[in-house]
Amino acid sequence: MLLVIPSTQAAAESQGGAQPTGVEFGERHLRNIRQLTFGGQNAEAYFSYDGHELIFQSTRDELECDAIFRMSIDGADQRLVSSGKGVTTCAFIAPDNRSVIYSSTHLAGEKCPPKPDYSRGYVWPLYDSYDIFKAAPDDGDLERLTHSPGYDAEAVFSPNGDKILFTSVRSGDLELYLMNPDGSGLQQLTHEPGYDGGAFFSLDGEWIVWRASRPTGKALQDYQALLAQGLIRPGNLEIFIMHLAEREPIQLTSNGAANFAPYWHPDGKHVIFSSNMENPKSRNFDLFLLEVDTRKVERVTNYPGFDSFPMFSHDGKKLVFASNRNGKVRGETNIFIADWVW
Repeated sequence: MLLVIPSTQAAAESQGGAQPTGVEFGERHLRNIRQLTFGGQNAEAYFSYDGHELIFQSTRDELECDAIFRMSIDGADQRLVSSGKGVTTCAFIAPDNRSVIYSSTHLAGEKCPPKPDYSRGYVWPLYDSYDIFKAAPDDGDLERLTHSPGYDAEAVFSPNGDKILFTSVRSGDLELYLMNPDGSGLQQLTHEPGYDGGAFFSLDGEWIVWRASRPTGKALQDYQALLAQGLIRPGNLEIFIMHLAEREPIQLTSNGAANFAPYWHPDGKHVIFSSNMENPKSRNFDLFLLEVDTRKVERVTNYPGFDSFPMFSHDGKKLVFASNRNGKVRGETNIFIADWVW
């Protein structure tokens, strides 16, 4: 359930934008952690290519579900950039900063779609009314990029802006696709049964990283039954990479946990991701750094709660992530930024 905290923007302004916060013991890669949002549910904050701004999704103030916002990397100038209609997710800024993309359900209705039924456990909704849209950086008419029935979301630009990578159910399964910035030139990248999503490009544009499930037997039957209802159970996800010229998936993790939100370090040798690998039955998610060649994994955060959705700035000097730390109420999620040190 999403918690809505009144007067979120006023709270941020009264605290002077970004606020320093404590470093958890052992978080040796992080320095000068600053809190950028204050209250509500804030997540999936991603840098502009020049590193000056962030785009993110938030449920706050009078909003009943996520809308898309932008802000400076010091937390100032937070403003709504989507219409506030329907629910939105997974926004990204074009490298030239002349457009943004995000997914929205607003064509199916201005109200928030119903929350999923948790009677079958913790599940994520895959609203079939999600389509991907492109717009000017802060406002303007939306250009619809996807037109197929069913879920289209989780879209990001390539580093040079010539491709969009996204997840779609158009084949009957959740697969990764490439398309041109105008929605043309569709290419399917994955083909195995199971969820493929949350993908990002490496800085050189030659590789992608993503989360995937590969269920078999009864687990596959459960996955397909939930998918038919527009749901997915995210309890067992592993991290994969793929070289786009070769198009062969390479599995990086195999721990049976919920590993998700991977992102490349600019050096192309490391991937950061969120996981509950130390206790797959818990909701304690931390950030981990994985060396691609050796598969060596190092824990980055130690907060006893939720840390996820990490992204490095393109110069590798900063890390932005979402966390429950410093929350005023249980389950509150805010955006934090830190200097990254080796």
